[in-house]
Amino acid sequence: MDGRLDGTERKQKSVVIQEGWPGYNLELFNYPEHYHGDIENVYIPHGVIMDRIESIARDILEDLGQHTLMVLCVLKGGYKFCADLVDSIKAQSRSTNCPLTVRVEFIRLKSYLNDRSTEDLHITGPDDLSVLRGKNVLIVEAIVGTGKTMMSLLKHVVTFQPKTIKVAGLLVKQGPNGAAMLPDYVGFVIPNHFVVGYALDYNEYFRDLDHICVISEKGKLKYKV
Repeated sequence: MDGRLDGTERKQKSVVIQEGWPGYNLELFNYPEHYHGDIENVYIPHGVIMDRIESIARDILEDLGQHTLMVLCVLKGGYKFCADLVDSIKAQSRSTNCPLTVRVEFIRLKSYLNDRSTEDLHITGPDDLSVLRGKNVLIVEAIVGTGKTMMSLLKHVVTFQPKTIKVAGLLVKQGPNGAAMLPDYVGFVIPNHFVVGYALDYNEYFRDLDHICVISEKGKLKYKV
């Protein structure tokens, strides 16, 4: 992938949330009543997410604004981020009088059981992604942890011979040794907490939260499989 920035430069283009950040009191926000007691706090409010997405869309346009863009959305957790990012890219491209043609394909990754990442990665989606050949591809993922899952996906996408590949990650988790790879576009760098909401789930629950929140121990037990 060309144009990848190193970790120091990339952090300058992301919002870094330090360990110890307590989040916001739940009483300050509206959220579904059925999750009462299941989340600890609002970690990143919806409005802050949307503002950050506008900035990421601007950066993408600066890099790829004159080309057709093939967006590969990683489901299920990335669907809201992808939809809002694509909408912002298209809106901003129209304002420049150079509308960007955007096409979207979908792929699904599964590597979590409860709140633990497993070694087994399952990739499901179109059997034939030859539509990516020769195109500028933007992979859109909601959250990047160790980066191993993303590296596996990149190896898969490379086999279809795209012209370039960029990765947009809304969240990157800080780890003891850092992520194995950093996306080209990063929304927020966060401590290693299990977060839900804005389409991020815990066993398929919490996707309907607008805000990104930290799940409580009660919530983990309640929805454990």
